[in-house]
Amino acid sequence: MNKKIRVRFAPSPTGFVHMGSLRTTLYDYLFARKNGGTFVLRVEDTDQKRFVPGAVENLIHTLEHAGLKHDEGVFLEEGKIVQKGEYGPYFQSERLAIYKKYAQQLIDNSSAYYCFCSQENLEAMREVQIANKQAPMYDRTCLHLSAEEIAEKLESGAPYVIRQKINLEGFTEFEDIIRGKVRFENSLLDDQIIMKSDGFPTYNFANVIDDHLMEITHAIRGEEFVSSTPKYIQLYQAFGWTAPQFAHLPLLLNSDKSKLSKRQGDVAVEDYIKKGYLKEAIINFVAFLGWNPGEGNTQEVFSLEELVQAFDLAKVHKAGAVFDLKKLDWLNAQYIKKLSVDELYQKSLEFFAQKDFFMAATNEKKTEAYLKKVLTIEQDRLVNLSEVGENNPFFFTEIDYAKEMLFWKKMTEVELQQSLENSKAVLANIEESDWTTQNLEEKLFAAAGDKKGDLLWPLRVALSGAQKSPSPMELAWVLGKDASLHRLDLALAKLK
Repeated sequence: MNKKIRVRFAPSPTGFVHMGSLRTTLYDYLFARKNGGTFVLRVEDTDQKRFVPGAVENLIHTLEHAGLKHDEGVFLEEGKIVQKGEYGPYFQSERLAIYKKYAQQLIDNSSAYYCFCSQENLEAMREVQIANKQAPMYDRTCLHLSAEEIAEKLESGAPYVIRQKINLEGFTEFEDIIRGKVRFENSLLDDQIIMKSDGFPTYNFANVIDDHLMEITHAIRGEEFVSSTPKYIQLYQAFGWTAPQFAHLPLLLNSDKSKLSKRQGDVAVEDYIKKGYLKEAIINFVAFLGWNPGEGNTQEVFSLEELVQAFDLAKVHKAGAVFDLKKLDWLNAQYIKKLSVDELYQKSLEFFAQKDFFMAATNEKKTEAYLKKVLTIEQDRLVNLSEVGENNPFFFTEIDYAKEMLFWKKMTEVELQQSLENSKAVLANIEESDWTTQNLEEKLFAAAGDKKGDLLWPLRVALSGAQKSPSPMELAWVLGKDASLHRLDLALAKLK
């Protein structure tokens, strides 16, 4: 009988959730849900210098916002961090005694050793190796200390680290779900530090101990960990444990094929949420950063449930995935189009509140009914929610424009005045109860006859004061009868 699948997302609490971290989490989530497995969230907080207060809470909020709910580990309940599960603690900083126990076990079976080398000696060693065009690595000076020398140094309180004793003979290889067989020559591996001088484990040691004790079956992580995996496997071998299956995800790349980094743009999930990207679009976009459902499947817009059904780790690509913002914009626009006007209104309120023109608008232009009219017109044109109102500020502000904008092609001032008066007469004769875009269009088109531009262009400018805007029918519908007639009067006044 196959062992139940258990996967983990194990971030460091360093301040924000990187889009690459979101992808790892998403793939963990999809793989667990697809296979009836357990998704664990643990926190790798052994690097106390990089710890950012509030980062754990922010992490959990971000994952919950994205809909990626985990089954076990670290949770947030009523503002408090709690741990749930049979394999805790789920904070590495609370597991120090466990790491010390297993580090000692490695020392006892000669798979690890104490290293007392100073930072100055290590730097000198490195400089010599570089000068000799050798790969910088520890030269095993302390491996050859006698038991008496080690005991004496420990007794004196000399600072030390514990290093893994790598088997330098032959090769270490493993089967990667994404990359196939991966093989490393052991002579190229370094005796990595597994316990630091402050008594904390390194990530490379703690993650092996935790994955084993938490019975993780599949370790899904970024490509940057491929080169460390043979060291992990040698640790599993030293303990006599079975390693999990590994799946190393491709790098995320900028459009210039450089590695995605904060220096070249936003990489935090929160940045995109603040810009008005919907969580569904972000998840859909991230899912395709290195994966697709396979040949013959042209579907591009997936719900989270559909992603669960379609996802397969074996279909993740080896090559780096380009972070294409145009694709994210397109997806976000598709999801915005799918929203009901009520949903769009609720999601847009915080973004309206950030606009100076909105805050300065009169109260009747801040009502739910009015804003829903604006959003109905804007919905098909929006790329993200932060754009609400931006392209159509004339819905909220008084307008001013040059008289010359009102003229359509070579029309005379007399013709312009007649056009505006015709528009005013048409609008004045439409009852408030019939004030719909369809009815406005029928009446205005009938009045325009074959010369639609002569009527509609001056009307559009009169209502918006802009070179570019929605149609005059849409403008009049949003503004309402009284405001539309008032703006026509202002336009006519310009001709006097």
